[in-house]
Amino acid sequence: METRPLPKPYPPIEPHRSGMLAVDPLHTLYWEESGNPQGVPVVLLHGGPGSGTTPRHRQFFDPAHYRIVLFDQRGAGRSTPPAECRANTTALLVADMEQLRALLGIDQWLVFGGSWGSTLALAYAQAHPRRCLALVLRGIFLCTDDEIDWFMHGMGRFFPRDYEEFVAQIPIQERGDLLAAYIRRLFGDDPQTRLHAARAWNRYESSCLHLWPQAPEPHDASSDASALAVARMEAHYFQNRGFFTPDQLLRDAGRLHGIPGIIVQGRYDVICPPVTAQRLHTAWPQARLQIIEDAGHSAFEPGIEAALVQAMDDFRDHGGFARTTAG
Repeated sequence: METRPLPKPYPPIEPHRSGMLAVDPLHTLYWEESGNPQGVPVVLLHGGPGSGTTPRHRQFFDPAHYRIVLFDQRGAGRSTPPAECRANTTALLVADMEQLRALLGIDQWLVFGGSWGSTLALAYAQAHPRRCLALVLRGIFLCTDDEIDWFMHGMGRFFPRDYEEFVAQIPIQERGDLLAAYIRRLFGDDPQTRLHAARAWNRYESSCLHLWPQAPEPHDASSDASALAVARMEAHYFQNRGFFTPDQLLRDAGRLHGIPGIIVQGRYDVICPPVTAQRLHTAWPQARLQIIEDAGHSAFEPGIEAALVQAMDDFRDHGGFARTTAG
């Protein structure tokens, strides 16, 4: 049986315009546009929360067809102030998206997000379904108690040595509530303690991202700033359960009716296990669920990256998502 080659990401491109959007007296967001200024608008929602966007994120989209909008959420990437959790809630992030959409003069856009980006995409689409041409989601995370407990403890069943390192940063007497112990350190007064906790948090998460182990990235001022933003923001949103009521995103999935959607999920995603993607698909059966059999969590796992590029090409060519896609 002949197998088709996996779709490849598009070549690197540069933004043709960018700016800073003050969304309130505290927060100012970095945004950029690349691709075709007259094309179909697509907005990418980065993960974390707190991780920010990268140039590689532009490469999921055909730049001749799509008007590609990237932005860094509150406290993330090039947005200011960095790693800031005050006035930082899901509802405010959704409102920020509406401010950005209005600034750019976009009536409707395709919403593309993975991991925490899938959480925010669902919250946005449920609040503003008329603004969504389609949803492309990856590595589903609904910010429920079970998922947060899995991140803090369950991933260690698959990565026990990395989990031991993660727990070892906390004195034995504080390990009964690991999240609270990390929050005390991430938000404490001592800068070195904050950075030490952030590095440990990020090492633990990064070790679980891929199906096959990847070499750790070296620490520098930039990666330390990113580590602090990710760790603080994730702990903040975990502590507040995403600012959702229990099972809110599943309970309100009916609001997605009529929005084309695809869910791309790694079979061996340890950070966001496939059971959550299946729960979302059950609540939103109109969406297509595509399991990538040889992938973990990262958007840049070869099979996941190919499926996301293919999904965007399918929407370009057909205005929807094919029922059979390589991967």
